[in-house]
Order: sequence, then structure tokens, then C-alpha cells
Amino acid sequence: MPPSAARYTSTAIALHWLLALALVGIFCVGLYMVGLPFSPAKLKLINWHKWAGITILTLSALRLLWRLTHRPPPLPAQVQAAMPAWQRVAHHGTHGLLYALFFAVPLIGWAYSSAAGFPIVLFGVLPLPDLLPVDKDLAEAIKPWHRAAAFALAALVLLHVAAALKHHFIDRDGLLGRMRFGG
Repeated sequence: MPPSAARYTSTAIALHWLLALALVGIFCVGLYMVGLPFSPAKLKLINWHKWAGITILTLSALRLLWRLTHRPPPLPAQVQAAMPAWQRVAHHGTHGLLYALFFAVPLIGWAYSSAAGFPIVLFGVLPLPDLLPVDKDLAEAIKPWHRAAAFALAALVLLHVAAALKHHFIDRDGLLGRMRFGG
């Protein structure tokens, strides 16, 4: 990594990777559970999915709060100079959309659960307030939005990973090292 490539803080790195693992996990569980027949196992996975969604919402709020109070390191000058303008726009746009979807996906899921009449009881102990009154028609209208937003988030995560790998293996500019533990 070039000496001018400032690193993210340890807290930012931990929140990044924790959220990354949680997003991959919840997406995989979501894909798996929708294909299951109605059963106690499916109900258990649905509850875990909801708990993970609320945890992701909380982690996202913490991550945003950290980012607002601790500016991320700027792109190194040599990286900025080598990036075409469209890549800089894509870099900032992708990060902005990722943050928006970190919040939108779980909030839409929570709204769907509320409208469907299935309250969220966090870890089976803490009942969360419903975001919407029970309305089955509204729930059916919201459900595809949760799915679409989740797939959009997954696509952006893949784009983010692809860009990081491109910087690491093709450009060899050290950007990936800024988000590595123990660097």
C-alpha cells in the first residue's frame, strides 16, 4: 500500500466487515427460506431473518453515525488521478446507494411484517412497535419491494467487491489494504 494511502479507523473497518458478513448471511437465509414449505423450521428462519434485519439496521445506524463523525480517508492522489471521472462518480454513487439500502431493506421488511400482522419480537424477548397497521393488501404490495431492494443491495455489494478486487489485482494501488484488519 502506498504510504499516502490513509487507512480507515479500526472501528470503521470492524463495522464494514461485520455488516458485510451480516448482509451476505441474511441474503442467503432469505433466499433459502422463501423456498421452504410452511413449517416450524421456516418460521424459525423467518424470525432469525427479522432479528438479523433489525441487527443490520442497528449496525447501519452505528456505521453512519461513525462515518458522519469520523471522515473517511480520501482516495490517494495517485488513485484519483488515474480514475476516469465516471469511476469517481460510480465510487461515490455506489457508496451512497449502499448506505440508503442498508436502511431501506430492513425498514421495508419491518413495514411488510407489520402490515402482514406478524410482529417482530427481537430475539424472542423484546417486542418492537409495528410500523404500519395490519393490512393484508398493503403487505402484499410491500413484499415485492423488500425483495427488489434486497436484490438491488446484493447487486451493489457485488459491484463494490468487484471494484475492490479490480483495484487490488489489476490496478495494484493499495485501496483494498485501507479496509484490511491489522494493516
